[in-house]
Amino acid sequence: MNYEDIRISKKDRVATITIDRPKVLNAIRHQTMLEIQDALRSDIIKDDSILVVVLTGAGDKAFISGGDISIMNQGSGYIETVYEVPNGQAICSEIENFPKPVIARVNGLALGGGTEVALSCDIRIASSNAKMGLPEIRLGIIPGYGGTQRLPRLVGTGKAKELIMTGDHISAEEAYRIGMVNQVVAPEELDAAVDKMAEKLASKGAFALYMAKTAINNGIQTDLKTGLALEAMCFGLVMGSEDKTEGMTAFLEKRKAAFKGR
Repeated sequence: MNYEDIRISKKDRVATITIDRPKVLNAIRHQTMLEIQDALRSDIIKDDSILVVVLTGAGDKAFISGGDISIMNQGSGYIETVYEVPNGQAICSEIENFPKPVIARVNGLALGGGTEVALSCDIRIASSNAKMGLPEIRLGIIPGYGGTQRLPRLVGTGKAKELIMTGDHISAEEAYRIGMVNQVVAPEELDAAVDKMAEKLASKGAFALYMAKTAINNGIQTDLKTGLALEAMCFGLVMGSEDKTEGMTAFLEKRKAAFKGR
């Protein structure tokens, strides 16, 4: 696929997907989501040298400012209901369940679909000038890329209802306070903070990271008994891995482990 809306770069075991629509503050359309999906499926998943993914927006004003309203306003409801919204939800779920850790580098506005894409990532690191929120209610609609489902799971039902039903924007500091983001840093420190987190994750065993992510993502959707059974299954899989042998041997030999991701 030839990309119109995104750019991909790779450096030091990290792949960065940049939403590159600065003229509309990186607002996303369905094409944007399809390109993100293709980058993950056709490139990054197949590149064993890449251990971590960073998702961000071009420039310093916006991560993703939301959906492209000029396109959304043309919708009648039918196509969106039977195709575009379910497909967008599925792509967010692919981000959420991608085998490699995904970091959202929230470098500015992250509204509507921007917040929803960020919520699909494993770790969210925000610039102090970022704004987040789900303002769809102001347009007479509701979130459609998973916001009504992921936000309450992250911050609780009461706060999620407040944000979704008022459409209020919140600061990066408030997002941190309620648990929407993991870190808030000054704009000039954002790259360093993201790089530090990416390197920290890349130094771990890739298979163990995937199993931890699998246990958390699937376990949180079910009851505790089922979740514990899932954890035990994932634990059994990592105990049979080469990385487990390397990690424990390195610990006993007092050296840094050299994980292979298997």
